[in-house]
Amino acid sequence: MLEAAPVLTPMFRQYRALKTDHPNTILLFRMGDFYEMFFEDAEVASRIAELTLTVRGRGTDTAAPMCGFPHPQLDAYVVRLVRAGHRVAICEQVEDPRAARGLVRRAVVRVVTPGTVTDPAQLDATDNAWIGAVTLVGRKLGAVFADLSTGDFLAWESADAPTPDWDALGERLRAFGPREIVHPDSIAWEEVFPRDPTPEALRTPTDPHAFAPASAAAVLERHLGVTSLDGFGLGDRPAAVTAAAGLVQYLQDTQHSALEHLRSIRVHEPADFLVLDPQTRRNLDLERSARDGGRTGSLLHAVDRTRTAAGARLLRRWLLAPLLDPAEIARRHDAVGELVDRPALREAARGGLGGILDIERLLARAVGGTSTPRDLAGIRGSLERLPDLVRELAAVQSARLVETLAEIDPCTELVDTLRRGLVDAPPASVRDGGAIRDGFHAELDEYRAIQRDGRAYIASLETREREATGIASLKVRYNKVFGYYLEVSKANLHLVPERYERRQTIVGGERFVTPELKEYESKVLRAQDRIASLEAELVAALRAEVVRHVSPLQRTAQATARIDVLAGLADVAAAHDYRRPTVHAGPDLRIVAGRHPVVEQLARDGRFVPNDTTLHAAGRAIAVLTGPNMGGKSTYLRQVALIVILAQAGSFVPAEEASVGIVDRIFCRVGASDNLVDGQSTFLVEMTETANILHHAMPRSLVLLDEIGRGTSTFDGMSIAWAVVEHLSARPGGAPRTLFATHYHELTELAAELQTVKNLRMAVRERGEQVVFLRRVEDGAADRSYGIQVARLAGIPARIVDRAREILGNLERDEYGRDGLPRRARRAGEPSRRAAQPALFPAPDARNGREDPVDEAAADVLAEIRGQDVDRITPIDALGLLAGWQRRLRDGEP
Repeated sequence: MLEAAPVLTPMFRQYRALKTDHPNTILLFRMGDFYEMFFEDAEVASRIAELTLTVRGRGTDTAAPMCGFPHPQLDAYVVRLVRAGHRVAICEQVEDPRAARGLVRRAVVRVVTPGTVTDPAQLDATDNAWIGAVTLVGRKLGAVFADLSTGDFLAWESADAPTPDWDALGERLRAFGPREIVHPDSIAWEEVFPRDPTPEALRTPTDPHAFAPASAAAVLERHLGVTSLDGFGLGDRPAAVTAAAGLVQYLQDTQHSALEHLRSIRVHEPADFLVLDPQTRRNLDLERSARDGGRTGSLLHAVDRTRTAAGARLLRRWLLAPLLDPAEIARRHDAVGELVDRPALREAARGGLGGILDIERLLARAVGGTSTPRDLAGIRGSLERLPDLVRELAAVQSARLVETLAEIDPCTELVDTLRRGLVDAPPASVRDGGAIRDGFHAELDEYRAIQRDGRAYIASLETREREATGIASLKVRYNKVFGYYLEVSKANLHLVPERYERRQTIVGGERFVTPELKEYESKVLRAQDRIASLEAELVAALRAEVVRHVSPLQRTAQATARIDVLAGLADVAAAHDYRRPTVHAGPDLRIVAGRHPVVEQLARDGRFVPNDTTLHAAGRAIAVLTGPNMGGKSTYLRQVALIVILAQAGSFVPAEEASVGIVDRIFCRVGASDNLVDGQSTFLVEMTETANILHHAMPRSLVLLDEIGRGTSTFDGMSIAWAVVEHLSARPGGAPRTLFATHYHELTELAAELQTVKNLRMAVRERGEQVVFLRRVEDGAADRSYGIQVARLAGIPARIVDRAREILGNLERDEYGRDGLPRRARRAGEPSRRAAQPALFPAPDARNGREDPVDEAAADVLAEIRGQDVDRITPIDALGLLAGWQRRLRDGEP
């Protein structure tokens, strides 16, 4: 016989209904002053958030696992759950419990996911928090990326092709690094991406109807408030429009908001920006140091002198996506140059930006209905500083700065409303009270007067009752249980009049109330409740007023961020003697006395050896750089790339002079690393990254390769390195500008064979056993790597160093092949370009690939040569031996 299912209480029926509507979330169920979680949600959340797991209804057939936390701690616990990869549904009581008849009505007011966090305290102020959406329409892929915390909204669509270009989509996903990706569940993610381009992102499959191409344009037009998408450049991009409509629908459903700050969308064109893949970003230490993962030691840290959070985010975007348009780059250089040349103007700009908070993110919280009185005061204070900033910069002349100033709107009407409505220093939460200024709202002032006059009224009542009863010790008191009451000691109980109503007997006496006291208590309690509700309503009204100004506030925030970045770059240039580069559409790259922007600042002695660079895309495009360990090859490679990035981002550069022919993509393969998770060795990772470069490098690319082939045997590695240089040299349309650092000094022979290759070396001076690394790049080829000297400097024992020298000598003496020629990479069947020399051994049989038997006479001669002590033999004896060996080899006698 089947057991009957337990009968759920009304509260649990309500909970189950809400949970059914929001599957795959942790439901935070508001109960009075707490948020509670039940059943499997409680078990999961208790482990993640370290909450005590208990049971509701213990001992009954409706017992349920339960955990919870006080409602003021909502943000802290939500972020812990979201960081663990969960979606969190926040369920509030949407009616006053005192006015409710029966069960209090509840509803989910917001769903927080990794991609929808907007609290500035939980986000990196210097980075965007992207949520993405992906879809497929026909053969085209569409993707959009939105930052709900700032209002940035960008759309991308793949080019038309015979099959969907999943590789191009993967590249966009890697570039943006979204925290969450929404897509129709008809896309089998694991199939289209065997290696997930964003493994750390939460993937959210949804109903394909949300991504219906037929209705997408109408959905997006309705949201943007337009009748056509042509003005946004989306008129002929159906896949991008469909992805945008799907994301808007998802965000509206989860945020229960109209998303007023996502009312503008831009087309993202990768062809407008220099491409930097994640490996190159990491290898160049653009955002973080590869050494310890910190910001110190990165390019971003070296040049970031921004004063605002929005400015820091914009600088990061400029550095990670430099421009390709020389004209627009020049406009940025003009603005930086003006601020460099006019220090007073630069300091006025930087000083005026101080105290401007993150308007974009504060605005996003206002749109989401989560902003606090202190957030609104932050917007007010930031806007109040703008008129002085605009006035100080009124004399700017560069076009970019003039246009930027024109975009700043101080929103004086909004500022006036916030000044009148908010106190100077409002509380962090409206629940704390005291956010609204006196005189802003008449009814609120009236109730505050009642509350404020309470003490005087209580004092007068106490005095009157003492006089009327003759009880000198009578006191009027208050507690949360009984409210207001009159307390009389035992000795004076006989003086209590009949109009007193007994409430409680205590050890030292009794407590009473009077009709007058009850009436006053009711009035005060009504005032307290009404003050709280009025303040909440008025703060909500001020929040709505901020949202009404969303467009000018967004433009103003973006304009101040741009001024911040330009002024910061000018400050770096002035402090470190950066010069304005010339960026052009030509093929050449020329740098005079270039310096590494990060190493220069971190150098202990404050000195850095500058170096020149010249790469001609139409001629000597490839430089093979040889030299010792510790000589500075890797630093030199990186500094060239960083100078190019700074130049095309609009910054001045650490060089005396720089002429940069536009670079469309930078590839950087340096260092050794493995990928144990995917079972990839260091060498396999190196070859994978190298393969990516060889497949995608074009004539306008800049390629930096450091020690290719060192992860395998010497001959294998040198062969691969040699072939890589040959392949780059033979690229259709011209070789990409390439710096190829190597310890295989044999590769320097390529400069004699290939017109596109030249040799550079790191200068070294030897003083006896001492080696001095000059850190200077000069023309020519190195013939030694000085690895043994470096080993000695590192403290390797002397006897090991001496033995290593011995072994090195043996290896170098055996560097020739059986044909007596240097062992180099010649193509099969290709005759040597060197003069023929007598062979000590016959060449391999070309017919069967096997070597003929070794000449016995030659073998004997070699054995005798190896046994000679050259330090003891006399010149006459040496000549005699040489004549005898020659005769025996000629006659074939042993």
